[in-house]
Amino acid sequence: MSADLRAAVEREMPGVRADLERLVRIPGIAFAGYDFSHVERSAEAVADLLRGAGLPDVRVVRAGNGQPAVIGRRPAPPGAPTVLLYAHHDVQPPGDLGQWLSEPFEPVERNGRLYGRGTADDKAGVMAHVAALRAFGDDLPVGVVVFVEGEEEFGSESLGELLETYRDDLASDVIVIADSGNWDVGQPALTVGLRGMVNVFVDVKVLDHAVHSGMFGGPVPDALTVLSRLVATLHDDSGDVAVAGLHKGEGAALDYPADRFRHEAGMLDGVETIGTGGLAEMAWTRPAISVLGIDAPPTAGAPNALVPAARAKISLRIAPGDTAESAHQALRTHLETHAPWGARVTVTLEASGDPFRIDATGPAYDAARAAFAEAWDGTAPVDIGVGGSIPFIATFQEMFPKASVLVTGVEDPDARAHGPNESLHLGEFAKVCLAEALLLRNVAKQVQAG
Repeated sequence: MSADLRAAVEREMPGVRADLERLVRIPGIAFAGYDFSHVERSAEAVADLLRGAGLPDVRVVRAGNGQPAVIGRRPAPPGAPTVLLYAHHDVQPPGDLGQWLSEPFEPVERNGRLYGRGTADDKAGVMAHVAALRAFGDDLPVGVVVFVEGEEEFGSESLGELLETYRDDLASDVIVIADSGNWDVGQPALTVGLRGMVNVFVDVKVLDHAVHSGMFGGPVPDALTVLSRLVATLHDDSGDVAVAGLHKGEGAALDYPADRFRHEAGMLDGVETIGTGGLAEMAWTRPAISVLGIDAPPTAGAPNALVPAARAKISLRIAPGDTAESAHQALRTHLETHAPWGARVTVTLEASGDPFRIDATGPAYDAARAAFAEAWDGTAPVDIGVGGSIPFIATFQEMFPKASVLVTGVEDPDARAHGPNESLHLGEFAKVCLAEALLLRNVAKQVQAG
């Protein structure tokens, strides 16, 4: 059976790649200001793929003003479990086109990698599901629900309503979320922890209008100096987060070599990493704070005047074991109580999401590990954390508490998701597709054995 399934996946891969390239050519961006007709086209393309993969019940759905999602279903054979397969079809904006070596929405292969926006995040996740379904054809051993979201990159604002509306349709025994990655090329992984996030705007105000910097500079602080001193209090001299009340998780089991970390981050020679502890620990199980942007007069044409008000966008990544609500309050309290010289400070929440941590033990995880080891020719997967956030996973856990949640994905350290020159390692992608097919087979076998 394993040889037959492997041969079936290999047979389907040329068509899977061709369909992936067709999806990549659709610039389905759910961010405000973009043409949403492309998101509609993307959803319809996914729906057609699921119908072609043998799912008899496929619908394009939406909640309120949210972007279109796709739900495809095939009932389970008698006594077999149902597996939910998640991915998203929307993508990040391309960003600075000058940084791309080829057109972001025209897939190009270079050195065994397929380049283009969405090749890795997450249209390859969609196609991994399609590949597994095509490999089985009419002999699918489990029930399947495929749920492909259309606004994950823009914050999944309508996801909660979608899950509530279609809760019965999405009910399943195992949930496979194909939106993460592997530890390295040739080393598969299961993601068992993700940090949460709290994004806020902090506004500081010191004057009711701009004033002459020569006449009033000295006694009167300007808002940019105040803001700079305020954000500087967020870290101590070692670079550790200095906000009281944030949870710090346990150390990570894997070692993250410094040279590899620096290469993957694109750090310049001489720039030091900050904070204390192991790199995996700091990136996966510790809080982190970054200043994402500042609203202030541009240097070109800036008058000789004291700036009366300034704003910064601050991102807090929170460790598994914390909550977004608690972390938001801790950050707000810190900012409000550390403003220098009596400056007025207002903190406004933009977005938040809880972290998650999985106890990756039990039959479904055994099935996944066996599938990964077989697909990677004997290399067993490792458990990893991820510093980024997928807040809706906590929502899935809350809504379907009896389901086993498996977080997998197609990315590798060179995928550059969200950045210029995003790409997919085609050899690893073939293994991901095989692993998913083997996982469905293994889950069905475990039920039969039980």
